[in-house]
Amino acid sequence: MSQKRSQARHHAVQAIYQWQMTGQDIQDIHNQFLTEQDPSSFEVEYFNTLLSGVPGNLDDLDAQLGPCLDRSIESVDPVERAILRLGAFELIHQLEVPYKVVINEAVELAKVFGAEKGHKYVNGVLDKLASQVR
Repeated sequence: MSQKRSQARHHAVQAIYQWQMTGQDIQDIHNQFLTEQDPSSFEVEYFNTLLSGVPGNLDDLDAQLGPCLDRSIESVDPVERAILRLGAFELIHQLEVPYKVVINEAVELAKVFGAEKGHKYVNGVLDKLASQVR
């Protein structure tokens, strides 16, 4: 995948995390990111897709993730929760993106933003989900 698409995921995880933690309107967060970030440095259209897709499909994403988790989605660390929701959205709704790319990108995001071993948890959960939805 392109560096610009990876950067779109990077920003989307930050925005989704902010939304989860603050309950702020997703459109306000979207506008904030587009104001604060250089739009030429990431794929804005894909960022838009992710940022509207995760909240817009939240109940379905959480329901699909549920059987793959060892605890409730709300008990998962908020950073890993944002990454899992983003990965689930891509696995379920962005079928043109190979599942290995989705999982790899999510693992890399967890290495950057998550807890020390959070990337292993993200990898395991999304691998289970991929086998069910792809």
